[in-house]
Amino acid sequence: MIFPPSLRPGDTVAIIAPASPFAYADLRPALDIMRNQWQLNIWEGKTLQLSTGAFAGSDAERADDLQEAINNPAIKAIFAARGGYGAYRLVEQVNFKPLLKQPKWLVGFSDITVLLSHCQRMGLGTLHAIMPRGFRLPHTEQDIETLRQWLFGEKVAPYTAPVHELNRTGRASGQLAGGNLSLLMHILDTPSEVDWAGKLVFIEDIDETLFSLDRMLIQLRRSGKLANLAGLLVGHFSDMRDNTTTPLGKTPEQLVADAVADYTYPVAFNVPIGHVSPNLAMPVGMVASLSATKNGMMLSF
Repeated sequence: MIFPPSLRPGDTVAIIAPASPFAYADLRPALDIMRNQWQLNIWEGKTLQLSTGAFAGSDAERADDLQEAINNPAIKAIFAARGGYGAYRLVEQVNFKPLLKQPKWLVGFSDITVLLSHCQRMGLGTLHAIMPRGFRLPHTEQDIETLRQWLFGEKVAPYTAPVHELNRTGRASGQLAGGNLSLLMHILDTPSEVDWAGKLVFIEDIDETLFSLDRMLIQLRRSGKLANLAGLLVGHFSDMRDNTTTPLGKTPEQLVADAVADYTYPVAFNVPIGHVSPNLAMPVGMVASLSATKNGMMLSF
């Protein structure tokens, strides 16, 4: 895997909007932190102030922003301002190969999962992490701090989570892969799909029905994607909905446990990633070590 060099004060980074639109004022807390505390220069993509239907500008405008950020040698990292929907529409329009010669951190999660996975397939490390629009939300201090530590090459303490009744104990190490489960499903059998064999895979999702989650997990099991993991890290499944007339009667965590019941690798729940805090930065493509015990989970880098 190729990982970017660490950022330094005075570096220039890009913030772009490859997916959904938003109010520009939402970025003010992030711009203040990145400029005044992190001492970075910000290249603002034109898409930050565009809105075309459900997207932050047309596909062409969003792809151009991302391509310019990739191509510009002065830019050292690229932040997706938010997720939503739209990044998947760009992946075939953008040339990511310049990043092989000048690697730079690509930062985002949720809908941005497709871009992170596409880069990992090419051998490029990225950061699954809080996005600038999320800096304004309460209780995100730790999420922002772990992002800063990874960006600036500082030592990051192991991530921990309390014990969960469905944890399957064990120890494993492997390259980190994963992200938003719905997006991971949509890139199956495409050039953006990553081989999960031997990897520590992390998953999270939001605003799905339990029926949909169950179908996704069954498809992953039937396709063999879950068979040869080094370990599974289960993050937040937020705002999930059961059918009101014929409820499934299981939690998201129980559905995940059912899907991997035939395997022996360690499985950890309550992992601090997802659409609610804590959403700690995960260096996609980096080798990490998982310890799931009766006392909880630890993920070391």
